[in-house]
Amino acid sequence: DGKLKATPRSACISSDCSHQMSLSRFTRMLRPCAGRLRTQWPQTNNAVASITTRHHPKSTIAFGDDDRESLSHYIDPTTPQKEQVLPGIQRIILVRHGESLGNLDDRAYVKTADWRIPLTDLGREQSRLAGKKVASILSGGPSSALNENEEKIDKQQQDANNSKIFFYVSPYLRTRQSLREILREVDRDTIVGIREDPRIAEQQFGNFQTHHSIRDNKVERSDFGRFFYRFPDGGESGFDVYNRVSGFIGTLTRDSSQLSTMCPSILQDNVTICIVTHGLALRLFLMRWFQYTVHEFERSYNPENGRVVVLEPAATKRFELSEVDRRAMGFPIYKEQERFQLMDDHSLLDKSVW
Repeated sequence: DGKLKATPRSACISSDCSHQMSLSRFTRMLRPCAGRLRTQWPQTNNAVASITTRHHPKSTIAFGDDDRESLSHYIDPTTPQKEQVLPGIQRIILVRHGESLGNLDDRAYVKTADWRIPLTDLGREQSRLAGKKVASILSGGPSSALNENEEKIDKQQQDANNSKIFFYVSPYLRTRQSLREILREVDRDTIVGIREDPRIAEQQFGNFQTHHSIRDNKVERSDFGRFFYRFPDGGESGFDVYNRVSGFIGTLTRDSSQLSTMCPSILQDNVTICIVTHGLALRLFLMRWFQYTVHEFERSYNPENGRVVVLEPAATKRFELSEVDRRAMGFPIYKEQERFQLMDDHSLLDKSVW
């Protein structure tokens, strides 16, 4: 009848309810009475989006991208929202793994599965230097890239009030080994958690590959375009990696929101998120985060092995890519992104060669 009858047990979405329903189904049920809710009870504008664990502390709720889109129908756009993109998160650090055997010689892929390719000795050293850089940032040091000639950081002299850090890592051996070296330089007491996530793994090139096929496919990819080229025999395109990285970003948002609700004291310590991943996945993360176009992605290039890329909060409470990192990867400055130029110059839509 278009009325919302809320009872403590029947209207909740909780892991301990005897009869559970999906969030998407719940939001569809609310659609017919959404307008009446806004008109008669303005204070309920954010009620649907506020379904949390406050009444059932033991339950955990993760809002999916589709559910979040559905919920947007019931949130008054004039209602002030949180300014921070990730509440309580001070910065995001992206680290490309150190040099691997595959980077040194692509014949390594012939007999070794890509996800089992290890680091070289140089790769371990690069990752160790990345760890020093991360430790420096946590202790309030500069976020500009370190090099081998800079003074080494003594962990015992670091500020006792280091900010906390949460690590996400690709399941590939080379990224796990890179994280192992990074952790040697980071104070254990600052680590909030470590989580492996397959969605930030390397682009899939197929299974065991021949030396000639690898090189031929990469040449063909350069001609076709890195974003849409799909590697044969079960491989992925850059577009596929973009899609799964987009899902991972949704997880970052949900994790941040849940952490702010369940462990607010941790967020008071200025949490840094560190993602140890691969060159292409790192660029596609930035493409999704900053809404770069396909053309802008095609003109960019991978960071060097062991590179530490930092996203710091701007005055608008949104994260910005540092000038040094932006130039190193060939991304445009914010105001010159194609998505803004299209508003003034529609002829860009006809452009096929950049």
